[in-house]
Amino acid sequence: ADAAAEAREARAVLAAAAKRWDLKKVPLTAPAPPEKKPEIKAREGFEVDGQEEDGLPPVFTTVPTKEKVVFLTIDDGAEKDPAFLKMMSELKIPYTVFLTDEEIKDDYGYFKKMQARGVTLNNHTLSHPYLPGLSYEDQKREICGMQDVMEKRYGKRPVLFRPPFGNYNRDTLRAAKSCGIKYAPIWSEEVYVDHWEYREWDQDLHPGDIVLTHFRGENDWDGTMTDMVRRFLDRITADGYAVARLEDYL
Repeated sequence: ADAAAEAREARAVLAAAAKRWDLKKVPLTAPAPPEKKPEIKAREGFEVDGQEEDGLPPVFTTVPTKEKVVFLTIDDGAEKDPAFLKMMSELKIPYTVFLTDEEIKDDYGYFKKMQARGVTLNNHTLSHPYLPGLSYEDQKREICGMQDVMEKRYGKRPVLFRPPFGNYNRDTLRAAKSCGIKYAPIWSEEVYVDHWEYREWDQDLHPGDIVLTHFRGENDWDGTMTDMVRRFLDRITADGYAVARLEDYL
C-alpha cells in the first residue's frame, strides 16, 4: 500500500507543479528505461563511407522504440534562464544538452547546476562552425577542444556530440570518434517558442523522436525558455507522449 500512496503523492506534487507552470495537463511520466538497449545505427541516407567498417559514430534522428516517448535536446547555451532550471526540476522533465564553448564561457556555473540535477552535458563544438567546410585537423580541434573544456569544467568527456546545424562529413565522424565520441544524434523535430518544424512529410511526432530546441530568450524569440517548454509539453502530452532520457536508450 505504501508504494501506491507514494505514487499518489508524487502525482499530486507533479499536478501542483503543472498548475504552477500553467500547463494544460500534467505531463506524462516515461516508462522505465529498456532493459535491453536498442541497436543504434546511422539513419538510412545519413551514413558516410566506412560508417560500419570504421565503427564511426552513427548520425540518427529517432531512437528505435515502440514506447510513446520523445527526447528533448537543447543546443548551444546562449540563454541562461534560472526559471528554466526550476521548471524542469519541478516538473521532473529529463533533457540532454549539447554545449558550445563560445556560448557558455560567460557562465559555466549555470550548466554545473544543470549537471548537479542529473542532466548530461554534451559536445556541440568550441565555436559552432560549419564543420564540412573545415579540414580534418580543424574539425578535430573543434570537437576534441570541446571535450577538453567539458572535462575541465564538468569532470567528464562526453560520448554524445551534435554537429552544428546538423552538418557533417566523413571527417567529422572520424574526428569525433578519435575524440571519444560514440553517437552523433541530430533531430526529427525542432521546437521554437511559437512553432514546430518537422523533418518528416507527415509533420507529426513518432515514438523515439529526438526533438531539438535552443537556449534562447526574448532577445531572439517571442517568449522565454519556460514559454517554449510549456508549448512543447502541452503539445506532446495532448498526443499521449512522455519525455524520456536519451542516455537511457543508448
